Amino acid sequence: MAEEKEALFSKQNRKLLSDPLNDNNPISVQVLGICSALAITVQLKPAIVMAIAVVFVTTFSNLIISLLRNLIPGRIRIIVQLMVVAALVILVDQILKAYAYDVSKELSVFVGLIITNCIIMGRLEAFALANKPWKSILDGIGNGAGYGAILIVIAFFRELLGSGKLLGFEVLGHKAKTLAESTGLYAMGYENNGFMLLSPMALITVGIIIWVQRSRNRKLIEA
Repeated sequence: MAEEKEALFSKQNRKLLSDPLNDNNPISVQVLGICSALAITVQLKPAIVMAIAVVFVTTFSNLIISLLRNLIPGRIRIIVQLMVVAALVILVDQILKAYAYDVSKELSVFVGLIITNCIIMGRLEAFALANKPWKSILDGIGNGAGYGAILIVIAFFRELLGSGKLLGFEVLGHKAKTLAESTGLYAMGYENNGFMLLSPMALITVGIIIWVQRSRNRKLIEA
């Protein structure tokens, strides 16, 4: 049993989980999936839901394609991959509509666009088709989590600085019509930065994250 556990979570397998969170992050290193980073990160809640949805789809699509890898004809592999991803996305969409309808409306078409997300299709083509199920599961979790982590970081700063809230709760104080009636930072004259709620600020935030990551990781600095 000990040997089996060690094989399942060997150093190489752990890297499949850890690399997408840092050295090979889908957004900040590979610069993929930027559209959703711009569109659904105004608030933290939809960003968290989107992150969970992508982790689910990347994990199970990787698993299914890996299981079928020796049965899929090469000429129709992209079609099969799209069908698998589409089925999982439809499942996610229906669950959201049933149990989190408000969030589903906020995410709108962006849940459906997971089907064509280049991160998911890239992992299916580059990894799941060539590796066994367990490694494919770890790769799916790692890349989905790496993608989701960046979304959550961007949404955290956009909602906090743009509206003074996190998950809808006022965390910087209450803003009233006058300073005397305001509380927290607003009582000291703080004003929300409305620019943070605009799409260009999401792109700027992504740029800052990329700059910080590359400046602290020498392996990512281009020669």
